[in-house]
Amino acid sequence: MPSLVLAHTRYLMIEQIRVPIGIVASAFFPAVAMLAFVVPFAGRDATAATTATGALMLFGAMSSALTGLGVAVSQDRELPWNPYLRTLPAGPLPRFAGRILATLATMLISVIPVLVMGALFTEATITPARLLLGIGALVAGVVPFMLMGLFVGFTLVAKAAMAVSQLLFFPMAILGGLLLPPAVMPEFVQTLSVYVPTRGAAELIWWAIAGVGPNAVSLVMLAVWTAGMAVAAAWAYRRDEGRRFS
Repeated sequence: MPSLVLAHTRYLMIEQIRVPIGIVASAFFPAVAMLAFVVPFAGRDATAATTATGALMLFGAMSSALTGLGVAVSQDRELPWNPYLRTLPAGPLPRFAGRILATLATMLISVIPVLVMGALFTEATITPARLLLGIGALVAGVVPFMLMGLFVGFTLVAKAAMAVSQLLFFPMAILGGLLLPPAVMPEFVQTLSVYVPTRGAAELIWWAIAGVGPNAVSLVMLAVWTAGMAVAAAWAYRRDEGRRFS
């Protein structure tokens, strides 16, 4: 089984490298936001620069997890190769695990430019231990968005998946405080912010990299979103399986 997972991961990574626009897009927009909003305004404040760097790393990772995964799964469903793979006796685990591992690899690649900019052009500081903890928090924080991407990919065609994932992505990024600090947003936005998964993921990352005390409600809601999206993704997969093979 591990060899099958690695084979699927390798195949999907080669596919990504051959058409790297998804990786480039996931890395480009957070890097531009970093140059436009963080370097000029938070560059001399170590804590603000560190938390802003973490927020924009989440922004790029979330793009790979939600938009990238949702579109990739939807496109796979439209190819004749996918129904054939589903008939093989290995089951869905190698394909799912390979897709998740490839998405995680793409995600980690996409956050490198922001991390480099934070180190070179701002006063952001972090210890090696906190950096490793932050990467772990980043991976944990994007789980609900990967599950959301699976849900979108298994329920919509590719063109619709792209549009819907973008409609989900940007409002959640804004409400979660990834582009502006939550404290400077309007009061009603601050009230809504703690209930979206992006805020919980950001709070987890800020705690890991800068020691900022997390909002308990945000963390609880992150867990709720993760559980809810796991149920939704499983339902979407079974629904798609039933339509294609029943």
